[in-house]
Amino acid sequence: MEENRSDIPLISGSELPDRRGGGKISELAKEVWGESKKLWVVAGPAAFTRLTFYGMTVVSQAFAGHIGDLELAAFSIATTVISGLSFGFFVGMASAMETLCGQAYGAKQYHMMGIYLQRSWLILLSFAVLLTPTYIFSEQLLTALGQPAELSRQAGLVSLYMLPLHFVYAIVLPLNKFLQCQRKNWVAAVTTAAAFPVHVVATWLLVRCFRLGVFGAAMALTLSWALATVGLLSYALGGGCPETWRGFSASAFVDLKDFIKLSAASGVMLCLENWYYRILVFLTGYVKNAELAVDALSICISYAGWEMMIHLGFLAGTGVRVANELGAANGARARFATIVSMTTSFLISLFISLLILIFHDKLGMIFSSSQAVIDAVDNISFLLALTILLNGIQPVLSGVAVGSGWQALVAYVNIGSYYLIGVPFGFLLGWGLHYGVQGIWVGMIVGTMVQTLILAYITLRCDWNEEALKASTRMRRWSNSK
Repeated sequence: MEENRSDIPLISGSELPDRRGGGKISELAKEVWGESKKLWVVAGPAAFTRLTFYGMTVVSQAFAGHIGDLELAAFSIATTVISGLSFGFFVGMASAMETLCGQAYGAKQYHMMGIYLQRSWLILLSFAVLLTPTYIFSEQLLTALGQPAELSRQAGLVSLYMLPLHFVYAIVLPLNKFLQCQRKNWVAAVTTAAAFPVHVVATWLLVRCFRLGVFGAAMALTLSWALATVGLLSYALGGGCPETWRGFSASAFVDLKDFIKLSAASGVMLCLENWYYRILVFLTGYVKNAELAVDALSICISYAGWEMMIHLGFLAGTGVRVANELGAANGARARFATIVSMTTSFLISLFISLLILIFHDKLGMIFSSSQAVIDAVDNISFLLALTILLNGIQPVLSGVAVGSGWQALVAYVNIGSYYLIGVPFGFLLGWGLHYGVQGIWVGMIVGTMVQTLILAYITLRCDWNEEALKASTRMRRWSNSK
């Protein structure tokens, strides 16, 4: 193990090439290429899986949008606010698996990964039961919060059809992390690739042929996620992971308190990020001509969310790479992995932002036939481009936090940046200065920029050798508790 001393060079000659002299540039390029390959082994399938899952929502949303503006708004509220809130919380709680399984894999304690999976299922399914009333009483909740009555009624009915999906989230998200940390997330990529065409056909049948409308779109979404989940369970529990899955064990019930603490910190950290832009859609329901505003904004958020799946793949890849290297007591390599991941992610976001600016007047056509909606999307497309540009940096920094186990610290950063700065500033611009949707979104972007700067500062100041020591200590403690 490396000594816990801050004066030890983070990148020594034995670990990474000496950069002095032109001849060493090629060696550095080889190191970058080697790290990139390790990163893409995780980030590539992870991004593809997320793009495909999110693409299922986009397909259902597009079918709903071509039924009518009310149906599009109702489906957007149900998926973004009601289902989206629980999804964001579960994504966060499941990220504890990235920290622990990633470090266990790096430390070659493979047997603990199956125990962590079972603990995560126990915790997430318990929370799924506790959060069920938000689906059942979603109409009353939305009405009490001041949303239009008809929109609340329609969104409430859609939410009820999505209740089974709520429990699917609690099963599939930890399972994805379990496979991802042992570099088997290609299984999830293959499974979702198979489920996607089924989803398109099922949505078409339920919405168009059986004329179930927006409810058929919600039913198809639940069916497709469930199908993919069954495929993943069959692989993981059916012999595909012999080293890490050794059957159900009573050890899953041991030391749940510490696991809950890390899961809760992870849940708060990532759900605050996930909820942030969902709150933007919710607040838009209060502006003048709310239905049009919600439609336009939900389309832009759908584009941003779809593109964000690429960077969430980098979040996953960064989290796994950092956790693996810290678990192997190699802080310098964890730092190098962070640099490579952030550079790659930012270049991708820059390219997509430019595409958004080029095709700004065509973005709304996929989701709506209404010229008013298409024009409204065009009017806020420059904010979409800026949001996507920020997406290239922030998720990688969150991935470093997940891999290092900083979830509790980042949760406080998110609260301050998003909810003490971003949301109030959005209120000031949106209502105080009468900039409407654009003002609300600008406020949200300011919050994201503050959070990104703070996380960048924390990462730059990090003592990676100390983090490696913490990871090794954690692995010994959690292994002894099995």
